[in-house]
Amino acid sequence: MNTALNDVLHTFFAESRGLLQDMEAGLLRLEDTPNDTEAIHAVFRAAHTIKGTAGLFGLDDIVDFTHKAENVLDRVRDGRLGMDEAMIGLFLACRDHLDRLLDLVASEAPMDAETRQRGEWLAERLLACLGEAPAKTAMPVEAEAVLERESHASGQGDAWHISVRFGRDVLRQGMDPLSFIRYLGTLGEIVHIDTVPDAMPPAAEMDPESCYLGFEIRFCGEIDKAGIENVFEFVREECELHILPPGSKVPDFIELIKTLPEEALRLGDLLVSAGVITQRELEESLAVQECENGRTENVQPLGEILVNQQAVQAEVIDAALAKQKDARQRQSQEARFLRVHADKLDSLINLVGELVIAGAGVGLLAKRNQDAALIEAVSGMARLVEDIRDGAMRLRMVEIGETFNRFRRVVRDVSKEIGKEIDLLIQGADTELDKSVVERIGDPLTHLVRNAMDHGIESGDVRLARGKPGKGTLRLDAFHESGSIVIEVSDDGGGLNRERILAKAQEKGLVQGGSDLSDTEVWNLIFEPGFSTAEQVSNLSGRGVGMDVVKRNIEALRGTVEIESRAGLGSTFRIRLPLTLAIIDGFLMGVGESHYVVPLDLVLECVELDVGHDRQADYLNLRGTVLPLLRIREHFDLAGRSGRRQNVVVVNAAGRKAGLVVDELKGEFQAVIKPLGRLFEKLRGISGSTILGSGEVALVLDVTALLDEASKVEYQKRNAKI
Repeated sequence: MNTALNDVLHTFFAESRGLLQDMEAGLLRLEDTPNDTEAIHAVFRAAHTIKGTAGLFGLDDIVDFTHKAENVLDRVRDGRLGMDEAMIGLFLACRDHLDRLLDLVASEAPMDAETRQRGEWLAERLLACLGEAPAKTAMPVEAEAVLERESHASGQGDAWHISVRFGRDVLRQGMDPLSFIRYLGTLGEIVHIDTVPDAMPPAAEMDPESCYLGFEIRFCGEIDKAGIENVFEFVREECELHILPPGSKVPDFIELIKTLPEEALRLGDLLVSAGVITQRELEESLAVQECENGRTENVQPLGEILVNQQAVQAEVIDAALAKQKDARQRQSQEARFLRVHADKLDSLINLVGELVIAGAGVGLLAKRNQDAALIEAVSGMARLVEDIRDGAMRLRMVEIGETFNRFRRVVRDVSKEIGKEIDLLIQGADTELDKSVVERIGDPLTHLVRNAMDHGIESGDVRLARGKPGKGTLRLDAFHESGSIVIEVSDDGGGLNRERILAKAQEKGLVQGGSDLSDTEVWNLIFEPGFSTAEQVSNLSGRGVGMDVVKRNIEALRGTVEIESRAGLGSTFRIRLPLTLAIIDGFLMGVGESHYVVPLDLVLECVELDVGHDRQADYLNLRGTVLPLLRIREHFDLAGRSGRRQNVVVVNAAGRKAGLVVDELKGEFQAVIKPLGRLFEKLRGISGSTILGSGEVALVLDVTALLDEASKVEYQKRNAKI
């Protein structure tokens, strides 16, 4: 496969998976509002677009399967089939099968027997919805939809209006006007016919070989406009023919126009594609327009010409013009976006990081040389580098809403599997975070959501007995806080069972009997490997695998997870993650020969520690407020003694204020975060490293984990004294 075609195929795969997500979202929306016509159209458009594009690449399996799904969806759009729960489940399964077919094509793997059997089973169910056998011959879906709509309209008693004026010479050419009328009657039912003698001359002037008659006909039949026009094909050049669709077809034509592909932006092409006018009618109208263009500057629009010729109703023209305008606006908007491979963005971020480090080195040299002009130039360059950094980082920021929306399907399927009614509420879907974080947060969230549904939310009978609504509620929320992104998974279930967790922990030897643990410490026990309080192993949980993976994956993103739980009211799992994994605004501090960085967003203020302050005290009176102190030198057991002057950096992490005691304040600093090696990845309180302008290495502090570790050490010291 050549490179150009391969690139186009990759684009097709990406767009098709996006369309499948749109299809899934539309189907899930229909569960709540079955008559949501916009959702039905969105599902149809997704299937139609995938089928059309797959046809360009000769992907026959995808085309054939999607065509069957389209036929059913078209009847749903017409209201002849209802989108009930069973139908939604069928189309969700079809969506999954299409996803599987795309995976097989992308991996260039042959179709396995299981996939083929599932496709055949789904195809049978789709045909059963139609109540008919597979079609003998293939038919373009647009034409098929038109025929079905016309059949539906004729069944309602509405009729085509055909106005025909035969030319004077048809009899001389051996054509009998009545034979055309009789042939038309074989294709359907002539409801009414009026003979129009308005062209009849006085008797003395009549020519027995000339035809002066016209007919106004109301006709019902399962035939499209082009088929009616073909009835008069042999006399088409010698007669004046106007075919006006039934009034009931106007809304059908309008709906069909809305669902047409957007490749055809010209009005005439849209009308022909929808079957509203024939190609001949279009050519005749364009010829009229061309003649007017030669005579006058005020050329009549094509739509007005078609309406004046009684070829189409004005409402249909308005719908086609609206479709044309909408398509042009959408194409104009899409032209503003450019697809960029993620690897190129990663490379750009790395280069910006190196630029930041190099800029810091130049700034350091300028200060050492005391060159005022150079310092000013470096300051200007630093501002530009900062703008470039912020712009590059914004390129990687994506909304978390797409990740959240995937859980609508998870909640639907799991709730049916376990027999519980559960609503999913999503907030903060427009919150942005780094693309790499979004890609890696999906699995931890899946574990938390499934556990909340299986363990947290009670069955309907239990909820009703406890005075709760029978339907449970699961919430996904995201928001920014103190330079971090917070993701919350909450449920209104029974909460964590403290006694059962402690009993299980004692059974496994994780805690000693009689230990006085806080709620937070008890909740954190569920993150221990192999820990589970489930009485039975299910498909969802109970094997003790999952929560430890959740914590490990979140910590790999330099994040933390916290738990809040109240008996009988529910639980909240709160994940805190950095906004970006590459470059941050930091605050640089010195302790002896070592350098440390904390995210600038966490820093509230800096104060000098009084010389007379007790150096053994673990708190500080900060303007009447008790501020816990964490002495970095003692915590990391650094060599050397503290200087006479010490400083306190007041930080606020996860709602907790504390003071970091350091020797030296070095000011704001752009930190390019480098991951720690495997040897140090388990080190608590350190999330990474960065390179200073001098070439020295500074460690990036994970303030939340650092405070947790310090609290644990302090708790152990107090228990040892007791």
